[in-house]
Amino acid sequence: MVQELWDNDVNRLKPGKDYRISLQGKAGDTMSVNDGNDRAGSPLFMFVDENIFKKETFLAFISLLDNYESDTGEPEVVTPEEIAENHKFLDAIIQSPTMKLAHKYLAEKQLSPKDTNGFKQQLYRIWFELYARRGSSRPDSSGFEHVFVGETRGGRTVIGFHNWIQLYLQEKLGHIDYKGYSVNAHSPQPDAEKHILALQFSWKNGIKPKGSIFIGVSPEFEFALYTLCFLTSPNERVKVSFSLYEVEIVCHHYNQKHIGTTYPVLVKYHTK
Repeated sequence: MVQELWDNDVNRLKPGKDYRISLQGKAGDTMSVNDGNDRAGSPLFMFVDENIFKKETFLAFISLLDNYESDTGEPEVVTPEEIAENHKFLDAIIQSPTMKLAHKYLAEKQLSPKDTNGFKQQLYRIWFELYARRGSSRPDSSGFEHVFVGETRGGRTVIGFHNWIQLYLQEKLGHIDYKGYSVNAHSPQPDAEKHILALQFSWKNGIKPKGSIFIGVSPEFEFALYTLCFLTSPNERVKVSFSLYEVEIVCHHYNQKHIGTTYPVLVKYHTK
C-alpha cells in the first residue's frame, strides 16, 4: 500500500532538479543553541523551485502554517477563518491520488467511513481537533501543529516539526539555523539525493537536537501515509518498505483519537 502511495505521489519534487540541499557536517550531540558546535555554515536548502507551491495542495497547506501559537501551554484560539482554511486543505488533499488510495484501502478495512464527507470528518478529528499536551491544562496542541508546524517547550526545546516545507520557509525567513545532519551507528549515511533526512536545527531560540523528515514529498503523501499508520496499527513503530527505502514510521496515539506525533526513521537504503 505504501509503495502505491509513493508511486502515485504526482507532486513529489525531484532532488537535484526541483530542489538541492547541502548536508555539510555531522551535528554535535550537545543541546544548546549557541554552543559553537554548528557543523553547517550554510543553510540546508540551496534551491527550491517555488512553482510547486502554486499547486492546490501545497498552497492550501502553506496557508495553515501561520495559524498556531508555538509555545506549549499557550491555549490555541481557532478563528472561523482558520477553520475554513483547515477544511479547504482537507478538500484539496482528499481529491489527490494518494489520499484516494488511502481512503479506499481504509474503507475496505472498515477503518474509515466509505463516504468522502465522513472520511474528511475523521481526518479533521485526527489532525485538527485540539487537545492538551503534557503539562498543559488547556487545549494547546493538535496533531497537525505538532507534526507539520512545530512547537516549543519552555522556550528552549523544539518538539515536533517534521515537515520540509515549513523547514524551508522558516529557513528562508532566517528563523532556522541548520546545525548539520544526524547519524548513528545503526543509520545509513545521509544522501542529498534521497528523500529522508535526520538533522539538527535551532528555531525560535530553541533547539531540535535530532529530527527526522521527508524531503521533497507532497503534503498529501505525508498525510496519507501517517493517517494510514495511525488507523491500521496500534504499535508506535510501523515498518514500511517502498522504492529504495526501509523506514520505521513512528506514530504516537494521543487518547486513541488524535495523532500525538509521527515521523519517518530511515532504517536502510537499497541500491538500484
